[in-house]
Amino acid sequence: MTSTFEDTAKNRADAAAEPTVPAPARRINLMDKAPDFHQAMYALDKAARAGLDPVVRELVRVRTSQLNGCAYCVDKHAADARALGLTEQKLYGVTVWRETPFFTARERAALALAEEVAELGRHGVSEAVYAEAAGLFDEEELPRLIAVCVTMNAWNRIGVTSRLSPELRG
Repeated sequence: MTSTFEDTAKNRADAAAEPTVPAPARRINLMDKAPDFHQAMYALDKAARAGLDPVVRELVRVRTSQLNGCAYCVDKHAADARALGLTEQKLYGVTVWRETPFFTARERAALALAEEVAELGRHGVSEAVYAEAAGLFDEEELPRLIAVCVTMNAWNRIGVTSRLSPELRG
């Protein structure tokens, strides 16, 4: 009889040998079909992120992408966050950031703002969330934070609509 540990290890090995299911077929490549638009989006994104803390930027990008269901962007920005030194624990915690001790006050304010911008309802961004972000980000950073929230939502809509999917690594 095998132990639970041995069973788990065998199940992992069996799963690793199993072929993956391909992603849905890409609908359109906007970089090829609308290169002027793609270049304009890239320029907008570059302008948006200038002067914003890169860790805050990537946390906002990951969370926004999670909320919008953009697998490509979640994968890309999680990798970018790792390259900045973010731990796996902190990255996994992004989905439940309110319930963890992993985030600074500024990161929490940025994540709250990102969520409200991504899930913009009839009442817009709440006064409390905006005030919290405005109190923690200076007059140079706050507009960049808002801009990153806006551009990430645009990128997500491009990715989801065109069915961009991440490449399998490892």
